[in-house]
Amino acid sequence: MSSTPRRMIVGITGATGIIFGVRALEVLRQLGIETHLVVSRAAEMTRAQETDLSREALHALADHVHPLGDVGASIASGSFRTMGMLIAPCSVRSLAEVANGVTSTLLTRAADVVLKERRPLVMLVREAPLHAGHIRNMLAATEMGAIIHPPVPAFYTRPATIADLVDHIIGRALDSFGLAMPGMKRWGEEA
Repeated sequence: MSSTPRRMIVGITGATGIIFGVRALEVLRQLGIETHLVVSRAAEMTRAQETDLSREALHALADHVHPLGDVGASIASGSFRTMGMLIAPCSVRSLAEVANGVTSTLLTRAADVVLKERRPLVMLVREAPLHAGHIRNMLAATEMGAIIHPPVPAFYTRPATIADLVDHIIGRALDSFGLAMPGMKRWGEEA
């Protein structure tokens, strides 16, 4: 079997922190990874609240954009090979759907497909504080093979800007796919 194509699904949900999805798309483009973007309805509201990006500008960061309701899209099938999926940010609603096998949209269907095909699913779950239901859903998703990766900042890199914090979080998330973010500061290494 030939190697997996250098393509990744990026899901953006309505949790605060849309900058994580935006930056992931930018870095993946820089790394030459083909991106397939799917954005939830709530993420469109968050985009308008948290950024000056238009819908078109966000979509332009991806190679392919799939409508949320298109459950017949390529990314809804396991035969469409990818490196996996990054959900950045990931709302607790999307987490709950994935954890319980609910596929009400293309975003959660794509995540379900990634899990059933045993590909990496990295979820930047963005919620605090957490109640027991959130924690149970994180455990359930983890038991199915997902990687729960809350966007927790690292301060040993001595970040000077919010962009530094975002970059380190995205760099660590991309590590789960075997991708190295250029210039990322790592513990015990030079950038």
